Amino acid sequence: MARGWESKSVADQIEEGNSRAPTNVPALPPAERLKAEKLKSLLLSKSRILDQLERARNPAYRETLLKGLNAIENEIEQL
Repeated sequence: MARGWESKSVADQIEEGNSRAPTNVPALPPAERLKAEKLKSLLLSKSRILDQLERARNPAYRETLLKGLNAIENEIEQL
């Protein structure tokens, strides 16, 4: 009997999860989706580099990070 209750609970959870899925959100065209993913990736990289810059003490490493940051900011502007 316990097994039947467990199965019912799982089925209810799956159904509830499916009902929460947004159905009225329009799908982006593939080109726009790729652009959004690229932007998200660049913003995450920028965040990581800024975090590393806060902790970096070596001047040569800081310079390398700054060059990478400038490159990422240029790519973001181009998008």
